[in-house]
Amino acid sequence: MKEIFLELSQNKILLTTLSAWLITQALKVFIGVVQKRRFDFRLFVGTGGMPSSHVAGASCLATAVGLECGFDSVYFALAASFAIVVMFDAQGVRRATGRQARILNKITDDIYWQGKIHEGRLRELVGHTPLEVIAGLFVGVLIAMLAH
Repeated sequence: MKEIFLELSQNKILLTTLSAWLITQALKVFIGVVQKRRFDFRLFVGTGGMPSSHVAGASCLATAVGLECGFDSVYFALAASFAIVVMFDAQGVRRATGRQARILNKITDDIYWQGKIHEGRLRELVGHTPLEVIAGLFVGVLIAMLAH
C-alpha cells in the first residue's frame, strides 16, 4: 500500500493536474471576494464560476501529457479528447442544467408561496459560460507549462 502512495506522490502529471484544480478553485474564491466584497468558502468546494476548474484540470492534464509524451502520442490524443468532452459538458450540458434549475426554482417559489409545496431549492450555479471555459483552458495550459 505504501508503494502505491509513493508512486502517486511521484506522478508529476497527476500532481500538476490536481494543483491546477486547486489553484483554479482558489482563484474562484479570490474573484468572489473582489466581486462580492465577502469571503464565500462555497466557491472553493462548489461547481460553476470563473474560471472553470474542471476545464483547467482537463486542459492541464492534456498539456502536461503532450509536453511529456509528445503531442503526436496516443496518450495526448486520449487526454485532449477527454478535455474536449469536459469543455463541452461544462459549457453546454451543465450550463443548461443550471438554467433549468433556475426556472424550476421560480416555479417552486410560486407554488411555495401558495402554500402547496415544501421542497428545497435546486443548485443553479452548475455550468459555465464560454468565457469561464476559455479562462479555465488558459489557466490549465499555463500551469502545465510552468510545471514542465
